Amino acid sequence: MMKYSRILSASALKRLNAHLKRGGLIAYPTESCYGIGCLPQYPSALKKLIRLKKRPQNKGMIVIGSNLQQLLPLLERPSEKVAAMLDNEWPAPTTFLLPCRKPPVLLRGKGRKKLAVRVPAHHPARQLCTMLSTPLVSTSCNRSGGRPCKSEREVRRQFGRKVWVVGGRTGGLKSPSRIVDADTGKRLR
Repeated sequence: MMKYSRILSASALKRLNAHLKRGGLIAYPTESCYGIGCLPQYPSALKKLIRLKKRPQNKGMIVIGSNLQQLLPLLERPSEKVAAMLDNEWPAPTTFLLPCRKPPVLLRGKGRKKLAVRVPAHHPARQLCTMLSTPLVSTSCNRSGGRPCKSEREVRRQFGRKVWVVGGRTGGLKSPSRIVDADTGKRLR
């Protein structure tokens, strides 16, 4: 299991934080592929991400965090039942739709009242959120409709210097995270 602390020195982490706070994009390995994202509270970064991926603006995006506590500022407080279910389920390659506090429309999707959130099963993705002390947007690293990047090399070939790449191996899953509505239990993907 690769540890980011071996890859990201203190100075590299400081530079990465500054990059993200300037609206920069980041690519990093997740359970099934590389994810591409940004800080969820920066609408200009979300717009940049949408343009780069050529992604429809009305589609919501997933936000990952190191734990539920890190995601709570974006969410309405979950009921005790839902919080217990999330504690039991996570970390896992399962994304849950939860009522949100009004993050940017570009993040949750037009007309949607819920946000897709996950505590990844892939330890390096969780560790990255811990080291940065923030959740991250996590959408597949590809142009919309294309095959997701599975390696650092593929990311660099497709996006060049437009994203900061944190290298490492993906978790090896063949399919993306499943998406479940936390209130109804209905599986959407």
